[in-house]
Formats: sequence, C-alpha cells, structure tokens
Amino acid sequence: MAFFHRRSKREVQIDMARLPRHIAIIMDGNGRWAKRRGLPRKAGHAVGAETFRTVATFAKELGLDYLTVYAFSTENWKRPEDEISSIMALLEKYLHEAIETMAKDRVKMAFFGDLSLLDPKLQALCHETERISRTYDGCQVNICLNYGGRDELLRAAQAFAADCVEGRADPGHLTQAAFSNYLFSAGVPDPDLVIRPSGEVRISNFLLWQSAYSEYYFTDVLWPDFSKKELLRAIADYQGRSRRYGGV
Repeated sequence: MAFFHRRSKREVQIDMARLPRHIAIIMDGNGRWAKRRGLPRKAGHAVGAETFRTVATFAKELGLDYLTVYAFSTENWKRPEDEISSIMALLEKYLHEAIETMAKDRVKMAFFGDLSLLDPKLQALCHETERISRTYDGCQVNICLNYGGRDELLRAAQAFAADCVEGRADPGHLTQAAFSNYLFSAGVPDPDLVIRPSGEVRISNFLLWQSAYSEYYFTDVLWPDFSKKELLRAIADYQGRSRRYGGV
C-alpha cells in the first residue's frame, strides 16, 4: 500500500506497510525563521507550535505508534526570559486545547524530562494531560520538556545506584533492558527515525541512549516551514535504507 501527498506536482510515495513505529523530531529553527522575516523570536515559536499540532495530527492519521518531540531542553534556560515565558505560555495554551479534544482525538500524551522546574500550574497541566490520556490506545506523543540526554542518563544511574543500596537491584546483573527502565522513556520503544530540521547536523543532547541505532534525517527546512510533505520525505528516505544494527 502506498501513500501519495499531492500538494505539489512532485509526489512523495511511502510504503504504508513499512512505516517506522516511532519517529522523533528535534523542532529547531523557530528563531531563525522569525529573524528572516524581521519578526520577534516568539513569533517563530508561535508558528512552530502550529507546525507541531499539524505534524502530530498527521502522525496519528498515518498510523504511527509514537512521536517524540524536543520542545525545551535543559540548556534552553539560558535563553532570554521573555522568550522562555513565550514558549511556556504556548505550551500551556496547547495543553488546555489538547485536554478539551482528547476524548475525540484519543492521542496519548507523555512528558520526558524534569518537570519540577516548571511553573506549578504548568506542572499540574502536564500531569492532568497524562492522567486523562492514560487509557487511550492511539498514537502516543511524547513531549521532551526540560529534557537533556545526559541529564536523563545521570538520573537513571543515580536511581539504579539507589536501588542497589536498598537491595532492590544487583550491580552485577545490570542489562541494557533493565537500565532502560530507569529512563524517562521507560516502556517506549527506541525511535526508528530521528528528524532534525533547520540545517544543523548534530543531535543536541537528544535521546542519547534511545537513538543508538536510529536512522537520522537532516533537512535545511526550518521547523515552522516543516510540512506533512516534509515528514513524508523523511519517511521515504528512511524506507530506502537498510537497517543492519551492526550486522552484515
């Protein structure tokens, strides 16, 4: 079965029988998108938030099981205070809208990261969103918020060490599968495909453990301009690759 997207003369064809189960995206380029148009950075974040909504809805329509997005990193606190406030306000607005439509959309939502540094109202919204969607069985959207790959690994190591001290774990019998259960992503399969828009060619501390064997797709398109067709292009590129996981 093939899927065609016809918003331009050039078609993008993907094999619906070989979709990646889990796609992760580094949503990058909002600030540069705004700067090129002489707009404040928060304008880029506003358009980027709408792009996220479009892509998340399309992921569900395609039949993906998981979509993970990098919304705010542990390093993003270094940005100007007004920009941070704008990002958090957009997230709060999105979550309020998501809660209102969850019964219809049946999109499951989860958060990866340390939420304790967020405003208490936003923390409560995140927890309420997770609680409401816990019983849904559709596409799960994971939002990485105050997330960093190194921070996640450090927290996992500390949690495992604490379990060893308390006698709940044995350091001599630690496996990769067991360690994965200490990560924010516990129970979620590793991403098959990681997409990085904006022209940057680095992973920026994103899903360091989980993406060990992920396929990467880089594009110069800035996140606010990332479309359904761009997602199809990334999937088509992924389907043209051979995943060997270190084998022949």
